[in-house]
Amino acid sequence: MKITMLNRTFDFPAPATVAEIIAAMAPEYQRTALGCFCGGQALELNETVSRDCVLHPITFQNEEGRRIYERSLRFVLLLAVERVLPGTHVRIEHSIGYGVYMRLLERDVDEDTAAALQAEMEKIVAENLPFIRETWSRKRAMDYFSETNHADKTRLLAYRPYDYFPIYLCGGMAEYFYGAMLPSTGYVSAFRLLPHAPGMVLQMPSPADPDHPAPLIHRPRILEVFAQSNRWCDILGCLNAADLNDMIVQGKLPDFIRVNEALHDQSISDIAQGIARRHARAVFVAGPSSSGKTTFSNRLCIHLRVLGLRPVLVSLDDFYLDRDLLPLEADGLPDLEALSALDVPLLRACVSGLLEGKEVSMPRFDFTSSKRCPEGYPLQLMDDQILVMEGIHALNPALHEGFDPRLLCKVYISELTCLNLDHHNRIRTTDARLLRRVVRDHQFRATLPEETLTMWPSVRRGEEKWIFPFQEQADFLFNSALHYELPVLKRYAYDLLSGIPPENPVYLSARRLMKILNYILPATDEAMADIPPLSLLREFIGGCTLYR
Repeated sequence: MKITMLNRTFDFPAPATVAEIIAAMAPEYQRTALGCFCGGQALELNETVSRDCVLHPITFQNEEGRRIYERSLRFVLLLAVERVLPGTHVRIEHSIGYGVYMRLLERDVDEDTAAALQAEMEKIVAENLPFIRETWSRKRAMDYFSETNHADKTRLLAYRPYDYFPIYLCGGMAEYFYGAMLPSTGYVSAFRLLPHAPGMVLQMPSPADPDHPAPLIHRPRILEVFAQSNRWCDILGCLNAADLNDMIVQGKLPDFIRVNEALHDQSISDIAQGIARRHARAVFVAGPSSSGKTTFSNRLCIHLRVLGLRPVLVSLDDFYLDRDLLPLEADGLPDLEALSALDVPLLRACVSGLLEGKEVSMPRFDFTSSKRCPEGYPLQLMDDQILVMEGIHALNPALHEGFDPRLLCKVYISELTCLNLDHHNRIRTTDARLLRRVVRDHQFRATLPEETLTMWPSVRRGEEKWIFPFQEQADFLFNSALHYELPVLKRYAYDLLSGIPPENPVYLSARRLMKILNYILPATDEAMADIPPLSLLREFIGGCTLYR
């Protein structure tokens, strides 16, 4: 068979493992490779290749490489808990910087507990135990997890549409994950387990230094929002996908939708009242892609009006430079995520004039021609008016420098989903946002799902550089996640994603999203009718009366 890797083509006797091919064709990657891309699929290092193909090494610099590392490290953590605290259940919840926050359901984590688990994990890594992949029937897996007291997994697998799937065994324990794994525990030596009351953070390396665990990034405001959302999940009785599916089967999803939307409305009302108490004249609303900034900003304006204010909503997108003036990325395409894509001096001049009570000529941007419109529009803030500016860069200090901070209020919005598939398999917030964007881009921007998936890495790089560093500076944070949205998005996204062929480079991303949706039942027609016209979800599926 002919194997091509890094523009080198070798004849190999079939079959050969991915690790053997890397050793022969790219020895410089022997220490750093975590797998290989083959078209749109990820092959494990000990996976066998028996046909002609083109392979690309997966390293920690690739998002998929970091996911492979995290899955394998999670298994080591779970095995350590089973050895040190037998019978204790772990719930893996969400990212925090380069770490993952998790809780022990039966007890809080103190320094001694974290140190004992760290020591056991180091021992498991030193033992270099193999991760053995087997194919199990769904019944066999359900029996195993029932016997080992993991009811969350047993309930979830009852909804799985396929009868057979891969299970990994290591150290006498079986687990399932949604993607490739490393060959053995010895591959995940860079980590640190830190107590973070009431749970702990499993700290992993950064892409810049894959050989050492990254320092913990403290984000108390984000953790507070996650904790609040988790409390609501407990109150609503919806922690995992099986809980949501049970509601759908029992016809309770419409009521669940109404409660979710009431919580959103209450949160927006609280933020509006906080803004009014501060007597702010300008509100800056920022958040990553598909967080629902536009609908949130419109609904915030409604609540501000209820309080006797007259908000004026402005999009930062109107301050974009003409497309031919935009900065370029390494691939030569315009960098739409960079702050320099905006006319920052004009924006600051406009805001300054408005805060001084002057009439200002505001720009408009024509996305059809990708140029600023020749004519703007006049705007002047009256005493009872408040400026609301919405856009991905709205929290960047470069936009606020020199303004009286007493006149400003900053709001950060993001979809911080707290719903898991089961206690050990979280749904990443970035995957939830990507599902929203796939649906919205197809519905309203005539963009194929493969185009959206292709653009996503660039969007994510922009978020890491231009949005996330400033989120803790917000005066108010809003979680735009709706616990019922995945059954709704499945009705739109699943068939779109299933149409992407295996040879497409984004097939891996599509399959990852489909694996999540495989465990989610679609929302019923009755439930769909209960989604209110002002719901943030309407921004992505349509039917929002704000945009008529």
